[in-house]
Amino acid sequence: LPVQARVLSQAVTDLRGCLPALPVYSSPARRCLALARRLHPRPTVLTELQELDFGRWEGLPWDTVPRAELDAWAQDLWHYRPGGGESAALLRERWHRALRQLRQQAPQGAIVVSHAGLIRLALVEAGQLAEAERWSAPIAYATPYSLNLSQD
Repeated sequence: LPVQARVLSQAVTDLRGCLPALPVYSSPARRCLALARRLHPRPTVLTELQELDFGRWEGLPWDTVPRAELDAWAQDLWHYRPGGGESAALLRERWHRALRQLRQQAPQGAIVVSHAGLIRLALVEAGQLAEAERWSAPIAYATPYSLNLSQD
């Protein structure tokens, strides 16, 4: 879904005052690219930064997804492929590929524009979000988080 122009303008105003001058990497999603392009004239697009692929569930209201499929997903969040799309384990593999690229291409640091699911995953792995909140912590649009991307 596209971001409303006023929301995007406010996000850019808020972020410009608190973000350092670093290269910008973005998911290819329109809502991410809209923000990334306002933060940097030529953001680098990484497909690895996309949100979880929900397959045939993509774009559906949650109450239209068959209950049995939602229950199956809840029973195995890491390996079940919602809507035939991508499992959480595959999302984590993509994040790790993106992280390797970021470490190589931007060792001084980077601004990453991505999605709530991937952000939560990164925050848990960085020790900044409790495991119990991995799938439920609210992630607001244009909220900055600082992660140490070094290979400690």
